[in-house]
Amino acid sequence: MSLMNYKHLRYFQAVAHDGNLTRAAQALNLSQSALSTQIRTLEDRLGHNLFDRIGRQLVLTEAGRIALDYADAIFKTGDEMIAVLAQSDTGRRAVRVGALATLSRNFQLDFLRPLIARSDVEVILRSGSQGELLSDLQALRLDIVLTNTPPPRDRAAPWLAQKISEQPVSLIATPELCAGRDDLTTLLTHEALVLPTLETGLRAGFDLWAARLGLRPQIAAEVDDIAMMRLLAREGAGIAVLPPIAVRDELASGLLIEVAQIDGLVESFHAITLSRRFPNPLVDELLQAQG
Repeated sequence: MSLMNYKHLRYFQAVAHDGNLTRAAQALNLSQSALSTQIRTLEDRLGHNLFDRIGRQLVLTEAGRIALDYADAIFKTGDEMIAVLAQSDTGRRAVRVGALATLSRNFQLDFLRPLIARSDVEVILRSGSQGELLSDLQALRLDIVLTNTPPPRDRAAPWLAQKISEQPVSLIATPELCAGRDDLTTLLTHEALVLPTLETGLRAGFDLWAARLGLRPQIAAEVDDIAMMRLLAREGAGIAVLPPIAVRDELASGLLIEVAQIDGLVESFHAITLSRRFPNPLVDELLQAQG
């Protein structure tokens, strides 16, 4: 029996993910006819048609879907092998961490502290949107992703989500903003708030809490970035809804104060990894340190 030609398999994977032979051929720097020949050769080797043509689109057959699952697993393992072995001859090991751009910097620092300043470790930290980070994690460009919103787990993207911290959420303000107002209801009636944006879990929790108290707060700003909320709170723009860890230094110095903790509202922090044949041992060290 002849051996599998993995170049044919790579070409099939590219066409299957794109769904368009012309675009895939351009991306692979091949002519469309040459790419078609390579796919037909693979189909002859496997004994099954891999695509049905519907209009201008190529749609995977049942055999094609099975073949694509195997192709993705094969090339993912190969990429993982290269990434692992590229570090094997160096004295320093690298860990690549992705963090949601809006995540508390203090939380990120606390999480990475076990590896910071170690002479045998290089920490590579990248920030971005959740979609970007998870794409990089799946492509093995990252070893772990830190987020406050765990993604759904499915067969196509079998994320492993571990809750590593849960922080209370409080009303944070400058001392001057709260001077002379001891009653929380009075304070929230007269002072504007700096709130997370509507699509966040924190905002939904805050709105529910305010509704239970019968409050109709004034809104100074709606912000999707904790770092910007922290700056606005420091400027006295309003009372901010924040986890105290995000303003730990300001609370310690007295620049900001914790007016009140919001009952029942917490922010959860999660570490997202993938099941890997060759996991980065530094990731396990970080996760073990959280226990």
